[in-house]
Amino acid sequence: MYDYLLFDLDGTLTDPKEGITKSVQYALRAFDIEEPDLDKLEPFIGPPLKTSFMDFYGFDDEKAEEAVAKYRENFKDVGIFQNEVYAGIPEMLRKLKAKGKRLAVSSSKPQVFVERILDHFDLRRYFDVVVGSELDGRRVEKEEVVAEALKQLLNGKEYRHEEVVIIGDRKFDVEGGQAHNITTVAVAYGYGSMEELKEADAEYIVRSVPELAKLLLRGSEDLKYEPGFNKVWQIIFPLLMGYFLLQIGSYVGTYVTSFLAEQMPAWTESLVVYNEAGKLKALTGTGAVIRSLVSFLITGIVLFKMGTPDMAKATKEAKNLGKAGVNTYMFSVLAVIGLALGINLFFALTGLTDKAAAFTQLQDQSYQVPLVLALVLYGGVAPVAEEILFRGIVYNRMKNYAGMKAAALISALLFAVFHGNLVSGIYAFVIGYLLAYLYEKTGKFYMAALAHMVANVCVYLLAYTGIFDRVLFNWPACLIMLVIGGVGALLLKRTKDGLI
Repeated sequence: MYDYLLFDLDGTLTDPKEGITKSVQYALRAFDIEEPDLDKLEPFIGPPLKTSFMDFYGFDDEKAEEAVAKYRENFKDVGIFQNEVYAGIPEMLRKLKAKGKRLAVSSSKPQVFVERILDHFDLRRYFDVVVGSELDGRRVEKEEVVAEALKQLLNGKEYRHEEVVIIGDRKFDVEGGQAHNITTVAVAYGYGSMEELKEADAEYIVRSVPELAKLLLRGSEDLKYEPGFNKVWQIIFPLLMGYFLLQIGSYVGTYVTSFLAEQMPAWTESLVVYNEAGKLKALTGTGAVIRSLVSFLITGIVLFKMGTPDMAKATKEAKNLGKAGVNTYMFSVLAVIGLALGINLFFALTGLTDKAAAFTQLQDQSYQVPLVLALVLYGGVAPVAEEILFRGIVYNRMKNYAGMKAAALISALLFAVFHGNLVSGIYAFVIGYLLAYLYEKTGKFYMAALAHMVANVCVYLLAYTGIFDRVLFNWPACLIMLVIGGVGALLLKRTKDGLI
């Protein structure tokens, strides 16, 4: 397995054609050379610039230096961002980093430009070391760049050939790796021809980013073949188990509530309702909450045991990616509370809650159930059990098969279906997707669970105290909450403090 990975930048991580070729075009124009066909300037991508001006246009040493200065005049502010990341690169880097790989960039491009490009595309977070050439002309040869990258990455540690790999799209990358006896991987989707890469004698040649990811992650459990039915069953089984446990828990909870009513006569009327024959007819609101509390408690305990390996694996991978900063947590609070309150207000103001009764039922129960008991259920046991199932197990397993975005979407849809009606389902979908994103952003399961708990408690307390009806039950308040939630979610997505 490869533990240390050195990536070239241009033609390997990003497609820099427009920026580089237009900057070369700009430099040549300063010497009265017009080259309208940018395709003819593709050979400039990869090798040191000075060498390319000398090889392709016959410039002497002094003239080549002047051409490089002209090139940088255009590239530093314009050409540097005429660039795009190859599809699949961020996802591949994230997986490699999550597996504990040590990553470096080793580019012949000036280091100051490399750093700006990586920061611009939010790729810098994945690399332990970034090495480029110097603006004064030092360290321009790939062999020198690789030497410095290895020095910083390994801190003088001895390495075996199969432990370290360099990935690039030109023969210069391959030759730089060969000079230091490390494994060489050439990518044919960049700017080196297949003939060039074969002649350079690269040990591996891959044709696409997915093929590259497969090679670099070789030996990882993510790549083990698993039949489609097994994948589906890995998702369906915990859902079925969760439903089964809730039903069993409901029966157990009913028995516990009835037992308490029989053993404690002072509580009987507040827990159960008997018919004329003295048989149990129904549970009161408080009795129903105790039943649900028992049901979710049983479900949560069993699912936690089932989901511990999934959550532990996700936690381990998150540690390799870094830590979330203060901004991530601050924006999460805005997003969760704003959207939770805003959506509930929207449903109430439009009358949709009368059809689904999600918000109305919660409001009605608040006048029948002791506050502490209700908060234990709605603000503690129930959201934790739901998070274990839908984020801890379903989301983590889906992510292995379909990627982060698809996993967040599908787990949110399943969370919506779980709620059993359209209006509650819409609310659950939005909050569920946000919770999955928050989980991924922070790498901490407890953050998703805590956010779910906070959302439930806020909605419940505002209903219990009547603030929803007296203060917030109006369109301006609804819009303000939705804006706060939306802005919080947007800022959460844009902040670079988290893991994604």
